[in-house]
Amino acid sequence: MTPSLRETLRLYLNAPVLRVLMLGFASGLPSPLLFSNLSIWLRDGGVSRTDVGLFALVATPYALNFLWAPLLDRAPLPGLRRLGQRRSWLVLCQGLMALALLLMSQSGFDAGATPESLGLLALLALLLATASATQDVVIDAFRIESLGPDRQGAGAAAAIWGWHLGGTLVGGAGGLMLAEALSWSAAYGVFALVMGAALGLTLLAPEPPAPPRPEAKGLGDQLRTAFFLPLKAFTRREGWALILIFIFVFKLGDALLGRMASVFYRELGFSLGEIAAVAKVYGLSANFVGIALGGVLVARLGLYRALFAGGLAAAATNLGYAALAHLGQASLPFTIAVVLDNFTGGLATVAFVAYLSSLCDRAYTATQYALLASLGNLARIWFSASAGAMVDGLGGAWDQFFLLTTVLACAGLPLLVRLMRRYPLAPLAPPSPTTEPPPHGGTD
Repeated sequence: MTPSLRETLRLYLNAPVLRVLMLGFASGLPSPLLFSNLSIWLRDGGVSRTDVGLFALVATPYALNFLWAPLLDRAPLPGLRRLGQRRSWLVLCQGLMALALLLMSQSGFDAGATPESLGLLALLALLLATASATQDVVIDAFRIESLGPDRQGAGAAAAIWGWHLGGTLVGGAGGLMLAEALSWSAAYGVFALVMGAALGLTLLAPEPPAPPRPEAKGLGDQLRTAFFLPLKAFTRREGWALILIFIFVFKLGDALLGRMASVFYRELGFSLGEIAAVAKVYGLSANFVGIALGGVLVARLGLYRALFAGGLAAAATNLGYAALAHLGQASLPFTIAVVLDNFTGGLATVAFVAYLSSLCDRAYTATQYALLASLGNLARIWFSASAGAMVDGLGGAWDQFFLLTTVLACAGLPLLVRLMRRYPLAPLAPPSPTTEPPPHGGTD
């Protein structure tokens, strides 16, 4: 039975779900301030493409946050215990993010890039990324613990909407417009205040009820249960080494393009306002459509075929950027390239998340999914750090760079065909809605 409009509004417009929406906003806000917008700020400040690419390494904590997730479950924060386990960690993380953003705004980078100001900016970006990655773990726990079973779906949707509201629209598009109207330093200062406001709302939110937990065991036994047993179970799967290689390489081309896309737009001569409108707003809309269609594609074609189709389509759209490099500052081709890239990125991401889910042993679903996603993310983060050096090595020939990303984006497809022919898939396990980050395409 289809729920009525009133029932739907009642499901979403209630305090617990709205709090999750707010936390999703706080989760998404740092993303463009660490990636796409920061890349443009660095390039506008005269930083080389090579060094802009190397800034991708500050995202490493996002791929490793599962390592300290058990600490966030068990270790209370001295001095903040009265806030509760979840709120105390949220207050610490959001406070550190507000501080990092404020110090980034005061780094003096706008006045001219120096080795000192660039080094300070890198350290502050790493602090922002570490606090943000930690916050993401706490927010997932807060969402699950504060909502009953009947509201988990609404909570997941609210978290994703909040992420895009904070990351894509406010931090992404809003950040670009603020920088154009004021300055990059002023924009980051404004977002320090916004994060401070999010911290204030966190203080007003009630602590979710603590779930029952087993008695603490020794560190060795905890590591064995949390990491070694799930890994051991995975390595019993036939073809596990080939599967891991595929996970590592499937999105490498996408990662390279995503790292330098905003720099490319800027070098073509597009204004910050134009990038905000096309790469953030239009791109986000296309991505949502791709995600919706991706679910249909998996259901209709099957997982392997949908994954192949999504991967091939995503690779092909990289050619649109190569064409744009020849056309120059052309608004319509720019819009078409970004929209198609985001649309196919949505298709491929849905199929990829479903594939990772299918690999999980039901006894270790959450842990194995987090580990597989983290390993893939780490490979893409580290590899994408070379994107700027590649462009510089090609003498700034963007068309050749995008042709290279197309080739790399296709590298995983022969492996997928081999997997398709030799190793059948297990029934799908439910994926985590937040472990796999939104695709690049200007939507971060």
